Amino acid sequence: MHASSPNDGVILTQPISPFSLSTARVAGARATGWLRFIIECCLAVWVVGLLTFCAFVLRLDLSTAGFLYLLTVVVVAQTCGLRQATLTSILGVACLDYFIVPPIFSFDFGEPQNLIALATFEFCALIVSRLSAREKRHASEAQRRRKSMEKLFAVSRGSLQLDLHSPPGPQVSVLIRDYFDLECVALYDAHLARSDSSGSGSAVEQELARATYLEGIDQNDPVHETCRRVLRAGDSLTGALYLRGALDPLTADALASLTAISLERYRSFEKKSQAEAARQSEQMRTAVLDALAHAFKTPLTAIRAASAGLLEFGYLTESQLDLATLVEEQAQQLNELATRLLQTARLDTEKWSVAPEQVVVSGLISDVLSEQKTRLERHPVEVSIPDGSLTTEGDRGLLATIVGQFVDNAAKYSPPGSPIRVSAEGRHSQVVISVHNEGAPIRLEDRERIFERFYRCPETKDVAPGTGIGLSIARKAAEAHHGHVWVISGEGEGEGNTFFVSLPQGAPIVPHDAVPESAVTARRVN
Repeated sequence: MHASSPNDGVILTQPISPFSLSTARVAGARATGWLRFIIECCLAVWVVGLLTFCAFVLRLDLSTAGFLYLLTVVVVAQTCGLRQATLTSILGVACLDYFIVPPIFSFDFGEPQNLIALATFEFCALIVSRLSAREKRHASEAQRRRKSMEKLFAVSRGSLQLDLHSPPGPQVSVLIRDYFDLECVALYDAHLARSDSSGSGSAVEQELARATYLEGIDQNDPVHETCRRVLRAGDSLTGALYLRGALDPLTADALASLTAISLERYRSFEKKSQAEAARQSEQMRTAVLDALAHAFKTPLTAIRAASAGLLEFGYLTESQLDLATLVEEQAQQLNELATRLLQTARLDTEKWSVAPEQVVVSGLISDVLSEQKTRLERHPVEVSIPDGSLTTEGDRGLLATIVGQFVDNAAKYSPPGSPIRVSAEGRHSQVVISVHNEGAPIRLEDRERIFERFYRCPETKDVAPGTGIGLSIARKAAEAHHGHVWVISGEGEGEGNTFFVSLPQGAPIVPHDAVPESAVTARRVN
């Protein structure tokens, strides 16, 4: 019988950190560099030995052999480097002294001028080799930078060809890794809250990229050949980039800038697509509302005519009279709703413009309150217009719609018996009309949204019937007159809400039907 241990046939694996992989790769690169240095030194020794043999056989003098050695040092400096050239120069001086300078086969310099000549040769060889090596290093650096610039240009060109309908993270990481031949590229996109990587990366690199974004600090690790960059768009952080491979910090900075630009292009395209979709949706909805409003008008006219005929006909029982009256009231409400829909479609038409007409503010408010008399029966109304000659210019019907909507809301959403205050005054070339009621306070986050179409506050949408269209029409009408609307709400019960509309002020006139100034500010009880 064969007894197997629990670990038979199981291969135990241990996750390898990317830093351990980088350390092993760096150690391997260093070993390769030392091996190359030893080979180049051996080659230099062989060249010096061959040159010494030729000079000894040909019986060359010190000056001729010295120039040949100097030429050899320059060639070694250009092809190998400064350290190899220094070793070559030292070997050259030793060989000149031992094989060329009499007495030969001895390190005795003989005459003093030989010592000076050898010292001068060594000094010149070191200077020339240093200059040559520096020139080689500068040329290599320029070549490397030129290649980096070419790769950066290719990455920037490739970033302009990204598919903006897909997330940019996977595309940008692959683009950078392919052009710069990096081991791993990880990208964290804060807008999408996602991490992507390309190459030999894993969840570790993605988490490092996310940690870089959270820390908000750029880091360079030359030992492990890693660069971590925070992506910025202006003063805000948009993500982070993690790069592992042979890359200088300046190139890493440039890649971070290009990546940030790519992320911003994607966000701009996304916002533009959303705005276009919203515009088309709004255009479609406006067209549907316009068609429905026109379609409602014909049957509503017939219904109102029939109900009015029944009421005028007489000889109805009490129950029949109640039903006819109910039909008349509901038909009137439907007619008002259809009128608002038509006004909305009219205001959404880009070609529509306000016909200039001088409107006396006191007369406008008086007309609106007269039209709203039935709805204001349970509310005392206070009107305050210090300047009876105050005017504005625009479409009187639309301006009446704005004020009427404010008054209608005040009557619907305030407790019975609570006062409604309407005031108008001139402020810095503007006419400011306000309507105050003592209804429930409006939440801060809803004070702007209540002017959006079809939006109603969750706390008050069941208090009174409505469609959420009226205040949106008021804002559209105000914007058509180069004005704006807003609301100020108290924090506690009873402090109420005040709706404002600001309109350009017109030339002051004294209206013929103006209320005497002493009676303009008064309390009217309906």
